[in-house]
Amino acid sequence: MKYAGIVLRNTKNPVGTVDYAPVFDALLAGGVFVDEIELLAYDVPSKVSAALLRLSTECDGVFLVCAPVLLASAKEAVSVALKKADEAGGGKLTLHASDEYGCGRVEVIYDQETPKMTADEVVRILATDLKDYVYAMEDVTLAERLVEALKLHRMHVSTAESFTAGGVGRAIVRIPGASRVFFEGINAYDNKAKKERLHVNEYTLMSKGAVSDETAYEMSAGLLREGNCDLAIATTGIAGPEADGTNKPVGLCFLAVGTRERVRVFRFQLAGDRETVTRTAINYALFLAYKEIS
Repeated sequence: MKYAGIVLRNTKNPVGTVDYAPVFDALLAGGVFVDEIELLAYDVPSKVSAALLRLSTECDGVFLVCAPVLLASAKEAVSVALKKADEAGGGKLTLHASDEYGCGRVEVIYDQETPKMTADEVVRILATDLKDYVYAMEDVTLAERLVEALKLHRMHVSTAESFTAGGVGRAIVRIPGASRVFFEGINAYDNKAKKERLHVNEYTLMSKGAVSDETAYEMSAGLLREGNCDLAIATTGIAGPEADGTNKPVGLCFLAVGTRERVRVFRFQLAGDRETVTRTAINYALFLAYKEIS
């Protein structure tokens, strides 16, 4: 697993005053080693956006670190593509961006007086700048897109879920035609279920814990080992409102996506209440699965 960090700093302060070391020390203590750290000025959002796009492609996870006072600038950096598109529109159209449980939506609104060339240019900018995050250019759900991709590649998917409790599988089977691609869904909430149904090693559970990179990996690999699916999705995490007594924070989750060629595990620290954490993790898992086979 490869991780990177981006630290936003105030250009008026020397680099030495940026107190980011404790953050990465805490990650290291939790078993996460950050391979690359970039120090960037908070007031140059284009550079921050470019770094985010590059590192998100090269790494399994990117941590954005900044003082609370700079949080608004961090959010601005990831919306540079929207600004560019808005400028290209020349005031002849409106962009509306929204987010629901980690799934973003950008609407381009214009009337019949707007030149088609202008609208097409705005859409092109959005599609290009956000290419690593876009799963559809029309109004469809993540689950619909994943089912379409599975049908196209003639693949079958199975899910092994802990804290999402069947949410990923439920999202898939709600789509018409899912019976052609969905093999099974296992809700392995208890550690005993993880061991007996998914062959997760007891040593892994004892040494690393149920909420860990290794457990998520073995959950996904356990599905693939049976030979009944081509794509395996596994989820394990802490939805809250209380932690699991292992000093791991609420919102921590590991999502694994595996094929016959490889298994990849992604680590997220999600914010919000129990429902927000689980529903966001479900969307992330569907998106990662789609990206893995598309």
